[in-house]
Amino acid sequence: MTDSPELDEVAEESELDDATLESALEAVLLVVDSPASDEQLASAVGCDAARVKPMLARMSAAFTERGSGIDLRYAGDGWRFYTRTAFAPYVERLLLDGARSKLTRAALETLAVIAYRQPLTRARVSAVRGVNVDGVMRTLLARGLISEAGVDPESNGTMYSTTELFLERLGLASLTDLPALAPLLPGVDLIDEISDSMDTDPRVTRSTKNRGSKPDPVAELDSDD
Repeated sequence: MTDSPELDEVAEESELDDATLESALEAVLLVVDSPASDEQLASAVGCDAARVKPMLARMSAAFTERGSGIDLRYAGDGWRFYTRTAFAPYVERLLLDGARSKLTRAALETLAVIAYRQPLTRARVSAVRGVNVDGVMRTLLARGLISEAGVDPESNGTMYSTTELFLERLGLASLTDLPALAPLLPGVDLIDEISDSMDTDPRVTRSTKNRGSKPDPVAELDSDD
């Protein structure tokens, strides 16, 4: 028995009509930060996956047909909202604010961790930095400096690695040209131990007010040429 009448009504609802189901799926997809499977989405909205799967396909087709800036795609092992490629310049304009904005120190530190430890999941980046990195990860993705690089078989989380644009901005031919960073980062075993414990720690998902940062070996990167 729940304390909220609204939650009781949801729990007692045996089947959603198509319009309500579509709206519920949109709401859930809006907050996921990694692709969600048919089964996960079906569980969230309280419907069978056999009904949810074709609904998602119809939603995806409808977004495309009307030329929406939102693109619902099945990528890797699940569904997720993306910015449609045709409208990427407008998103970049907002993020870059029409100027030669430079990456923040938090973004540079996150980028350095990915560069030296790639491919790795968002949770592992958070473990190394000791803070929530969702915001800076979105910034690095939007600027094309990192990209998705498969799925971690252990945690099933999306892994990330640097891109060719990252190398171009630093003037490097390959990742082997990166300067030695061993003295500035914890050892591999320690990082794995910390990140494994933090994968199940709910505090990983929260931003902390104070972060302990280490000297950053990566030079500032201009967002424009």
